[in-house]
Amino acid sequence: MSTLTITDLHVEVETENGPKEILKGVNLTVRSGEVHAIMGPNGSGKSTLAYSIAGHPKYKITSGSVDLDGVELSALSIDARAKAGLFLAMQYPIEVPGVSVANFLRTAKTALSGEAPKVRTWVKEVNAAMDRLGLDHSFAARSLNEGFSGGEKKRNEIVQLELLNPAFAVLDETDSGLDIDALRIVSEGINRYMSSGDHGLLLITHYTRILNYITPTFVHVFVDGHIVAEGGPELADRLEVDGYDRFVKAAKVDA
Repeated sequence: MSTLTITDLHVEVETENGPKEILKGVNLTVRSGEVHAIMGPNGSGKSTLAYSIAGHPKYKITSGSVDLDGVELSALSIDARAKAGLFLAMQYPIEVPGVSVANFLRTAKTALSGEAPKVRTWVKEVNAAMDRLGLDHSFAARSLNEGFSGGEKKRNEIVQLELLNPAFAVLDETDSGLDIDALRIVSEGINRYMSSGDHGLLLITHYTRILNYITPTFVHVFVDGHIVAEGGPELADRLEVDGYDRFVKAAKVDA
């Protein structure tokens, strides 16, 4: 069993007017087998949390820690964090012209495992993962995400998740831009990843619709750079009815 522990995390970004603090003391523990849904309004810092954990250079950790099984991730490079067991699915997956999906996947798998997968076996695994996510095998020869629709990019992210098999996954608004069918297929892929019981998941979302397919262990409401409320799946149901307004107003009063 593994544990991802975020302790009093403060993060700032550089703006035209100088440094601006975005995360203002985040505390969160995610254990293997748990799904933690991070929900909140636009601009609350949810994506900043995701990118800070993964090591995006735009986001500077000013204090606090991100620990994965005793390893302080904030001291590691981006690739070293991946090797430690962390995976990030981005809200807007980038296009990489000239690098095929197949080459990207094989290179990533080789970097993580320390040895190249056997070609014949690997091709079968890639094709099987694409079948499960409803992607044609021809996508393997295409440049990574180039010319992909929004839904195809998100499906490809989950193909990566299944094949790379990290200990912990951070999914930043993976449900955004998905139609009903794509949402179901992507959710099924995430549930397959979690079915082993030895993975942890941080699921960042605005909406509750993906939680109709993926049952969270815990739901956290994120406002103004920190967690302001926590609960089980019933909290997501309340948010669907009441929205975030009362939490936003309470945060302004506390400030």
